[in-house]
Amino acid sequence: MEARRDGHGSWMDPDEAWWRSGVLYQIYPRSFADSNGDGVGDLEGVIRRLDHLAWLGVDAAWLNPIMPSPNADWGYDVSDLTAVHPELGDLDTVDRLVAAASERGIRIMVDLVPNHTSDRHPWFEAARSDRGSPFRERYVWADPGPDGGPPNNWRSTFGGPAWTLDGLTGQYYLHNFLAEQPDLNWWSHDVRSAFEDVLAFWMDRGIAGFRIDVANGLVKDRALRDNPPVGEDDHPIIRRLGVRPVHNMNQPEVHEVWRRWRTIVDGHRPPGVLLGETWVLDLDLLVAYYGSGADELHLAMNFPFIFSDLGVGQAEIVERIEAALPPGAWPAWLGSNHDVGRFPTRWCSGDVRRVRATLLLLLTLRGTPILYAGDEIGMPEVPVSRERLLDPVGVRFWPDDPGRDPGRTPMQWSRADGAGFTEPGVEPWLPLGDAIACNVADQREDPASVLHLSRDLIALRRDRRDLRDGRYERLAAPDGVWSWRRGDRTVVAVNLSDAAASVDLGGGVVLIGTDRARDGAAIRDGIALGPFEAVVVDLGASPRP
Repeated sequence: MEARRDGHGSWMDPDEAWWRSGVLYQIYPRSFADSNGDGVGDLEGVIRRLDHLAWLGVDAAWLNPIMPSPNADWGYDVSDLTAVHPELGDLDTVDRLVAAASERGIRIMVDLVPNHTSDRHPWFEAARSDRGSPFRERYVWADPGPDGGPPNNWRSTFGGPAWTLDGLTGQYYLHNFLAEQPDLNWWSHDVRSAFEDVLAFWMDRGIAGFRIDVANGLVKDRALRDNPPVGEDDHPIIRRLGVRPVHNMNQPEVHEVWRRWRTIVDGHRPPGVLLGETWVLDLDLLVAYYGSGADELHLAMNFPFIFSDLGVGQAEIVERIEAALPPGAWPAWLGSNHDVGRFPTRWCSGDVRRVRATLLLLLTLRGTPILYAGDEIGMPEVPVSRERLLDPVGVRFWPDDPGRDPGRTPMQWSRADGAGFTEPGVEPWLPLGDAIACNVADQREDPASVLHLSRDLIALRRDRRDLRDGRYERLAAPDGVWSWRRGDRTVVAVNLSDAAASVDLGGGVVLIGTDRARDGAAIRDGIALGPFEAVVVDLGASPRP
């Protein structure tokens, strides 16, 4: 049966879940569109730019945290789980956003932070006020070690010990990130019950699902055992910690949480979706977050893929995931986000050929692609001076690590003063990039642009069942070329090298290529691909006369 619009306006097959067949689009609200000229993006700005998302063809928008926050970690230190940060809007704005997006066939997802709260959350303020507080057990507390120092050797992801001594009550509290982000105690029934209420609150407002921050880290070792030291084979990101996060991450009991949440969101009408930030570098650990019966997270972010280099080596990661996923589980693919930066810089070094090849790759693999706002125009990272840095990671580790601000700078809508993000003459919260060289408006007028390639790939995926749910099969290809079959008659070939290559694909027609002049061209035997050129081919189509 052909794809059609469902009751929410999304293109999908009646037998497909929208989150499997669709494309997700991540919005960092502070950097998307500023509606009131204060230099900070907001939800009203998102509403005003929904037509861009509809024109692009995405199915859902995931918003980074919109809840009230002191912004020690720019939204990820939440002080109220069922409200909206005043700079961004209010609950009425959320309702209007959900309604306006639905009219355009787009769902809205929100970022949820269940691992920790702000130290200004009423729960923590009550917990630290008195050891006898009923809120005390909602956080992880421990007496000082024998030397009066922290209870164990756990390290914060943001540097330093993962413990801070609370002078009022004489105990340390756990924070796997900033001291302003105390970790919740997921052994507590009250915490689990409270978050079930939070899920219901947002879904009842029409929110279609949740991107779950630190999805692998909620539950901690009950005995608070020391972590083992790092080894030479550990990833550099892990080695920087000095210890391997064995006991403060990836505890088996965390899977109980996801099985429960899966039951809740699947039972809601309409059902929701859980997208996990599964920050693990072991593929077997990653697969476990889907559950043995695909009964935990609907989608899990693949960080081994994200942190790999652009090249045919990524095919090995895809093959391993394809072989390991339980029946019914579905992969997710992305190259950019607010934490890891932008793939046009990290993978492509600004080379537009590589950007175009990457977009074709991401949008044709089996799984759900997630685009970060700006990916569709090949928007690169923006250097941020030490004086303008706001991200606590960059502030702490400068100059060795500039932090995450370069990947969070405002969306470049036009070449005008303010880049169409804010009003002319207004200083945005983070600096703008080169909006003359890269912006939505100019690319919208150019049918050969990266933006039109992105839109046309999304449309091809929407209209072609092979690309929505067809099986994945890697094909033999020359060195430097990654080629695969999707479904019965669709083949993708991506040259990920600096040398030309000839690929034998059989006969067919190019549906879309990174060199748009090849669209519709007949292939009778093989095809010669230039450096970083990619094509999608219909093996069953007849050449145009």
